[in-house]
Amino acid sequence: MKLIKKTLTAIAVTSMLVIPMGTAQAADVKLKASHQWPGGKGDIRDEMVQIIARDVKAADVGVEIKVYPGKSLFKPKEQWGAMTKGKLDITAFPLAYAGGRHPEFNLTLMPGLVKNHGHAKRLNQSPFMERIKAIMDEAGVMVLADTWLSGGFVSNKKCVLVPDDVKGQKFRAAGKAFNQMLEAAGASIASMPSSEIYSGLQTGVLDGANTSASSLVSYRIYEQVSCLTAPGKNALWVMYEPILMAKKSFEKLNPAQQEALIKAAAKAEEFAFQASVEADQKLVDTYKKAGVKVVEMTAEQAAMWRKIADESSYKSFIESVNGGKELLDMALSVE
Repeated sequence: MKLIKKTLTAIAVTSMLVIPMGTAQAADVKLKASHQWPGGKGDIRDEMVQIIARDVKAADVGVEIKVYPGKSLFKPKEQWGAMTKGKLDITAFPLAYAGGRHPEFNLTLMPGLVKNHGHAKRLNQSPFMERIKAIMDEAGVMVLADTWLSGGFVSNKKCVLVPDDVKGQKFRAAGKAFNQMLEAAGASIASMPSSEIYSGLQTGVLDGANTSASSLVSYRIYEQVSCLTAPGKNALWVMYEPILMAKKSFEKLNPAQQEALIKAAAKAEEFAFQASVEADQKLVDTYKKAGVKVVEMTAEQAAMWRKIADESSYKSFIESVNGGKELLDMALSVE
């Protein structure tokens, strides 16, 4: 959080030098916020955006944030381009979705890279994340709030504990690295946003998937599967899903408006950290209540997956991304 405040404060100070006080405050500023998750269903990412919208409105600084949930404004992966082109102001966005444009972002969803929620919080303060945010900055995007969500595996064929369990299954995974690992383990891959997993399972396009704990609940995926591999103590799947804002949109605000937005974003980030921890337990409780079998990987089973990841997704990242080994080593150095 200190790193985020430092970055946002620097932008705010710069804006103070070029935007006279009161230039925008007298008139209403309308901002558009978009994301792919259901609105009003308890999803962490939706609630983060709603917190920011509510608190900025309550600050009475002349800013209104209109939230468009459920991919009602832009398709999930289109939101990055919409921000960089000035068509969108704010989004809750899984950063690895932009890995095709910036391959370094694929490290924010790498099997076994992030161990748990506490580890993710420490990663936020690291030189690794400074490098990732510098790439975002060059693209014209800034981070309002850091968020990491853990997730699990689901299947309607068999429980996923060891790599052999996915052989022959049609699987969806978010991010290139997980696709590579699952393919190396013998699964066939179908790429789609998490909002389409339910229909994929329902129609037989998918046998299984992995995604965040929050998505596994908010999309009611428990209605289509027989087994959940919960994150537990040995989560393989932890994804960076921050609240982002177009820098140009932020810089158009006056200092009072920027301050209100920064304060609201800090509150949203604090909420998300606690909620992400609670989401793991909510996931288990929800699936058990729905009659779905729930299992967790042991450390030994997780290590089997990590070995396959080392030989597939980690190896590919190092070979295909300029400076990839250095960036990966920076991430792995965070204890």
